[in-house]
Amino acid sequence: MYCPRCGQQQVSSETKFCSRCGFQLGLVSELLTHGGFLPQLAELYKGKSGWFTRKNGVIFSILWFIFFVMMMPAFFGIANEEDAAGVSAVFGIFTTIMLLVISLAFLKRPSKSFQLPGMDVSASMPTNLHARVPMQELPPQQTQPAASYVPPEAAWRVPTTGELARPGSVTEGTTKLLKKDEPL
Repeated sequence: MYCPRCGQQQVSSETKFCSRCGFQLGLVSELLTHGGFLPQLAELYKGKSGWFTRKNGVIFSILWFIFFVMMMPAFFGIANEEDAAGVSAVFGIFTTIMLLVISLAFLKRPSKSFQLPGMDVSASMPTNLHARVPMQELPPQQTQPAASYVPPEAAWRVPTTGELARPGSVTEGTTKLLKKDEPL
């Protein structure tokens, strides 16, 4: 398997992160086995809610209020029907309150979170994922046992220790050689 970001060939298909760029490869192997499609996403689209959600109920209540409390009394006022304007305003207020209470109490919430079946999200994600994450915290530590690490073949060269030390001056080297020859 190759990393989709940098093209580095991975040691095994079970690797979770790219050894070169660190790209997370958790779902890449599953995408490859299913031809670029996750079957778990089909369940997400099946559970789509229709028109009867809390959000739509609150929006409908607001539009109902605007129509019966603001627009209808204005039309009845233009037509010189003051009694009908008052009835429309009172009717609009009470029905708006009833619609708002019914939509908040009985209509279901749209689902905000999505969890793939068969995956334990709680083990890999922080517990405060949906809460406000403090900016000073680092993500939880992700470990890989040292015994399971296998260096990539011919991907890097071990530096010699001579390359790390600065070469000394010629006079220092000569002085050290002369001091070795002197008897004590």
